Amino acid sequence: MNAALFVIFSFLILAIYLGIRATRGKNMDLEQWSVGGRGFGTIFVFFLMAGEIYTTFTFLGGSAWAYGKGGPAFYILAYISLSYVLGYWIAPKIWKYAKENKLMSQPDFFATKYKSPFLGIVVSCAGVLAIVPYIILQFKGLGIIVSEASYGAISPTVAIWIGAISLTVYLMISGIHGSAWTAIVKDIMIFVIVLFLGIYMPFHYYGGLQPMFEAVHQAKPDFLTLPKTGLSISWFISTVLLTVFGFYMWPHTFNATYSAQNERVFRRNSIISPIYTLMLLFVFFVGFTAILQVPGLTGANEDLSLLRLSIKTFDPWMVGFIGAAGLLTALVPGSMLLMAASTSLSKNVYGVLVPSATNEQISKSAKFLVPVIALISVYFTLNGGNTIVTLLLMGYSIVTQLFPAFIFSLMKNNFVTKYGACTGIVLGIVTVMYITISETTVGTLFPALPEVVKDLNVGIIALIVNILSLVIVSLFTRNSSMVSKVEKSHSA
Repeated sequence: MNAALFVIFSFLILAIYLGIRATRGKNMDLEQWSVGGRGFGTIFVFFLMAGEIYTTFTFLGGSAWAYGKGGPAFYILAYISLSYVLGYWIAPKIWKYAKENKLMSQPDFFATKYKSPFLGIVVSCAGVLAIVPYIILQFKGLGIIVSEASYGAISPTVAIWIGAISLTVYLMISGIHGSAWTAIVKDIMIFVIVLFLGIYMPFHYYGGLQPMFEAVHQAKPDFLTLPKTGLSISWFISTVLLTVFGFYMWPHTFNATYSAQNERVFRRNSIISPIYTLMLLFVFFVGFTAILQVPGLTGANEDLSLLRLSIKTFDPWMVGFIGAAGLLTALVPGSMLLMAASTSLSKNVYGVLVPSATNEQISKSAKFLVPVIALISVYFTLNGGNTIVTLLLMGYSIVTQLFPAFIFSLMKNNFVTKYGACTGIVLGIVTVMYITISETTVGTLFPALPEVVKDLNVGIIALIVNILSLVIVSLFTRNSSMVSKVEKSHSA
């Protein structure tokens, strides 16, 4: 075993140990397992939500887009920062309503707001559809990190299986408590390592940040700007909007809001977190450095840029620490994703379809579903070739379909009916799936439109379909309901 592998597996064992220790003295029922008994303070919630957001996507996908796409990569920095502005207002509302109604999953929120258990099933299925690509993203990242950091001693396939098994055991034992404790270690590690790499690499290879940018500009003029077509300014704006709307619609992020002690926690986090997001700039610096130092990476191999540059630059023990940080960026969000998916399926699908199910049976089924979802995700991980950023954007297009029904539910006089909400979500997701499978773009659908419109993120089309169907069906069913009430009063 080389030094890199020793460091990586030492941190894996540490994470499992922290997960087991975190459950001491706690009765791990569904509420403790999934939302931590709603007792987490500002620090825990900050690290937990940062643990969900700064994933292998941050570690590998951010540097890969800086390496392969250049200027368009900055959409990542923009959408995360703006999402916290939205979260300042909506996260406290989610928490307050969840506490008042003792909710434990995202579908609970929709089912209670619209008084429709069936809508809860639809939201649960939508969440799982979005979560699976995100779990695949974590497993793909895990395979890349361990394989590259081990200098090829462990294949990506073996690394993915080791990670999936470790993650499943870790989660079934510790639930959200283990994720919260491990998130603290992970966030400290990734902050220090990313900051170090983002400063050291440009100075080591170019003598500073300015010489690095000058060298990249000389080799690839206009690479650091938004192109006139394709990933243009209209793509940038529409993608940022789409991902901001979807940010808090991820089931694991939505569920994490339930774990806080009070609503002030979120406002503090929304003020602090955009500063923490500046860490992404240093990830981009590593990707920009790698353009001339490890040239020739294309397609999915662009995800290797950070690790290939690190292997070229450092001794194995240092590569091990970089790999360990990457491992934790997969473990923490991966556990939250699996937990959110299994909880919603158990409580909002199994619990609704089998009304006689006890709380204990629902809790056991949630834990049983963890390995099932993990196995499904491993299968698609080993049989798919999408890049990390592509997987994330597809998941975002799906979860964003929950946003219209969610935002209308916060209004005092919500005109949206359960039928409208359900129709909007279903048609929006069907549109996303068709677009993804057929590889459709706005340009291929409407070739006569001007370029600024053709470059819009295609997820916007699904959102428009969602909103139109939601409004039309809601108005129709609302009027029908009112007529029915009038007829009943007359007959009486």
